[in-house]
Amino acid sequence: MNASNPDIAPDNDCVDPLAGQPIKRIQHEGVEFVLLGTAHVSRSSVEAVQALCRQETFDAVAVELCENRERSLRDPDAFKRMDLFQVIRRGQVGMVAASLVLGSFQKRLAEQYGIEPGAEMKAAMACADHAGLPLWTIDRDVGVTLKRSWRSLRLRERLGVILGLAGSLFEREAIAEDEIEKLKSGDMLEGAFREFAQSSEKLYAGLITERDAFMAARLHTLSEAQPQVRKVLVVIGAGHLQGLSERLQKHGMDPVAQLAELEHIPPASRWPRYLGGALVLAIFVAIGFAFHRNTALGTQALLTWVMATGLLAALGAALAGGHPLSILASFIAAPLKPIRLAVPAGAIGALTEVWLRRPRVSDFETLRDDIGEWRGWWRNRVVRIFLLFTLVNLGTIAGEYIAGVHILRSLL
Repeated sequence: MNASNPDIAPDNDCVDPLAGQPIKRIQHEGVEFVLLGTAHVSRSSVEAVQALCRQETFDAVAVELCENRERSLRDPDAFKRMDLFQVIRRGQVGMVAASLVLGSFQKRLAEQYGIEPGAEMKAAMACADHAGLPLWTIDRDVGVTLKRSWRSLRLRERLGVILGLAGSLFEREAIAEDEIEKLKSGDMLEGAFREFAQSSEKLYAGLITERDAFMAARLHTLSEAQPQVRKVLVVIGAGHLQGLSERLQKHGMDPVAQLAELEHIPPASRWPRYLGGALVLAIFVAIGFAFHRNTALGTQALLTWVMATGLLAALGAALAGGHPLSILASFIAAPLKPIRLAVPAGAIGALTEVWLRRPRVSDFETLRDDIGEWRGWWRNRVVRIFLLFTLVNLGTIAGEYIAGVHILRSLL
């Protein structure tokens, strides 16, 4: 199992690569879990993974990755095949945008320190591949983690996260040394959202605490399903080392039930949708009342609604650099709120933009570079589609409130 591997470098004769590395050994129901806490921006962590693979024999290798992140590490160009039509239709624009922010953060680290985040996970994967060992992906899907964390926040906290992340995209200064030191003993997701995770217990729980419990349950479930496995190398971020080791030693609820509970995505809060629906209903009742009082007054009220929502949505599309037909589609879609129901006007404008201006391969290749500078948001077709989606929706919402106030005043 420990035959020479060309992907695993030999030990330096003078330095023990495992010296000072955070390693914990946990025994649970006949299985030994060797937990190695790694730093996502440290070459020494890569060397520690390689050294453990050479010096000890394992029956399986577990990594702090979900299946999607494992695929992205094995195939870094997979995002180039992203189907934007499906992303928009399934309402995944926000999730993809958050992933791009995380990718931008990782890129800054790579440029500053010359090592790509995730290199230690790649080393663990290479170890499993070479030795023919099962590779266990034990982390929760990043989409589930972000959704659970997001839906646990109050409106004010959500606005703070959005504004902070948007500002971080254009941060050109090197990441401070003290922040790097925190990241070396922390977690990549926590690092990208550190400022907000520190001030919100709910966000921290979603990003860190819940994932500790999830990974422990995954290890228990996988080891029970594969009784031939007696020793597992577990490669995780150092920020999870203490929490995971404690969870592994506990005999709590059934791990299968715990996984189901931690993968459940709470329903989105309904009050914003109810509030928006009530506002639109009130406006159309007012328009109907205006027609009842006077045809000219009703016509003026309806025209106010169409022009306020349509023009501001079209303005959003224009500011995003949308195609003239995308601007027209946004103008038409915005006033049709009762007809399009849950489909946002921004989605219609964005789908039109995708149809008219298909992103090129070069747009995906330069995506993480372009998202970090202002000009890139209009130059890159992928980023411009996300920008158009956002600005059209903001314009539509602003138009609804402006029209509502104007129509109600006209009736008083």
